[in-house]
Amino acid sequence: MADLFSTSDPAPEPGRAPAGPLADRLRPAALNAVVGQGHLLGPEGSLTAMLSGALPSLILWGPPGVGKTTIARLLADHVGLHFVQISAIFTGVADLRKVFETARNRRANGRGTLLFVDEIHRFNKAQQDGFLPHMEDGTITLVGATTENPSFELNAALMSRAQVLVLHRLTLKDMELLTQRAERELGAKLPLDGPAREALQEMADGDGRALLNLVEQVAAWGAKGLIDVETLSKRLQKRAAQYDKSGDAHYNLISALHKSVRGSDPDAALYWLARMLKGGEDPRYLARRITRMAVEDIGLADPQAQGLCLQAWETYERLGSPEGELALANVVVYLALAPKSNAAYAAFKAAMKGAAQAGSEQPPKHILNAPTQLMKDQGYAAGYAYDHDQADGFSGQNYFPDGMKRPVYYVPVERGFERELGRRLDWFVEQRAKRAKG
Repeated sequence: MADLFSTSDPAPEPGRAPAGPLADRLRPAALNAVVGQGHLLGPEGSLTAMLSGALPSLILWGPPGVGKTTIARLLADHVGLHFVQISAIFTGVADLRKVFETARNRRANGRGTLLFVDEIHRFNKAQQDGFLPHMEDGTITLVGATTENPSFELNAALMSRAQVLVLHRLTLKDMELLTQRAERELGAKLPLDGPAREALQEMADGDGRALLNLVEQVAAWGAKGLIDVETLSKRLQKRAAQYDKSGDAHYNLISALHKSVRGSDPDAALYWLARMLKGGEDPRYLARRITRMAVEDIGLADPQAQGLCLQAWETYERLGSPEGELALANVVVYLALAPKSNAAYAAFKAAMKGAAQAGSEQPPKHILNAPTQLMKDQGYAAGYAYDHDQADGFSGQNYFPDGMKRPVYYVPVERGFERELGRRLDWFVEQRAKRAKG
């Protein structure tokens, strides 16, 4: 079981040379030394406030390399709990039973357990439910770590018994502080000029552990002079951007793309499109969502926008990647600069709500067909005015159920082609009113 469960490491003996990776050697020894999470661990931080009382169970939600494991270890030390770490990837139900039994015995001997569960979102619902009785009776204080949105990945029962704390991606300022700590530990400055130093920190993409690994590689080169950006880029690979096509980043980035188009910002829209494509997103998914943007946010203000989306989609299907992706980029720029209107979208939602409330109201009889004599005798089609027979092509008859107050769903905006539709609608409203008086 030693490969599944680890407890706090003993302090190194005085005088012994530090061993292990740089990231482990620089692991903070106190909560206030954790970099980049001041909103949690600063003097006014939410976690700092919690430590004035009994520590509740927690879910630490944040990207990789921002201190989730470190914070859990330090919390255990701070409140005097025995630290036990497991990973949801390698732990089964039988392993969990042993952990809970050991924690129960430890509690009987007067010491509590802080159980840190890495990748807790990988446990299924039944496994997550297994924690509940042990949290409730005080056998364990659970600290779960996840890179995925807990709202989607953790069940409601577990969420109701734990507080969610959000950890932030490290900034370049945080990365510089980590770099300086690493240099003190190594006893030497990194052989990088200013731009290369910043490029190294950007390569880590907000992941402190990744940064320290990169720092360790650069230090091992033993370079005599300063290394520039070009040389650094040849020797090191930039860390792949975080993107999970089925996870939280997927929804965050498509939301950013959609809102950039809605906000008429073609540069931002292209940036988020490129981010998703670089992350390996299926261009067909993007083509579908881009078409939805045209239908929802441009609508009748530019009726050809939807057609251009479908053409771009078809172009991608014919050309494939990467050539066809340019068609998607073209239409994203077009949509961002097109006049915007959600009038038809809002009207459709209102009509759907009205239809749900109306129940089974029947159409007025004058607009019903009467293919049989019985139906004619019942008044079907009686009094129907054929619009093409009218001088102006408009009869002004009522098409809503008899007795139903006429609603207004569609209110066009004064933008793009919808401005013209608004003028037509105004004319019909005026003619309908005249015919009602006549």
